[in-house]
Amino acid sequence: MGPATAQAAKRAARSYSPDRPQPMAGHAGLLSIFSTGVSAVALAFRRSGRALPERVPPSDLVLMSIATYKISRLISKDKITGFLRAPFTRYEGESERPSEVVEEPRGKGFQRAVGELLVCPYCLAQWVGTALVSLYLFSPRLARLTASMFSIVSGSDLLQQAWIAVDKRA
Repeated sequence: MGPATAQAAKRAARSYSPDRPQPMAGHAGLLSIFSTGVSAVALAFRRSGRALPERVPPSDLVLMSIATYKISRLISKDKITGFLRAPFTRYEGESERPSEVVEEPRGKGFQRAVGELLVCPYCLAQWVGTALVSLYLFSPRLARLTASMFSIVSGSDLLQQAWIAVDKRA
């Protein structure tokens, strides 16, 4: 990117959100990483000589959707994965949800952009879902097994919450 293009990008970022600066270059960097990863998987898959599946069975879609939900929440909210987020986030306190924390992105530029990604389960779901689909392309059985494990954990979470609700009413 030349100096004129860089200046134009900075002006656009400032005018986009003049009161709250946004890490636009960091977001662009994350998009580049994501796009490069998807391109690498596509190239590797093409070179493998495998054929794309004609369709993905609805049961696999449901399984991977539940797993994507759970993995995204584990990465973005779980107490135990806080060490992964710590370089990019600031701990704010306990969440109202069991075993979850509230964090805010910190820093500037790429650090802040990564922090924004890591505290957002909705944002992470794209990355996690893409990773699961990539695994599914190369090893459907392993993808199903992995997704099954996280789906089981999601089911357990629902049962824990149901038990708490019943216990509070008793």
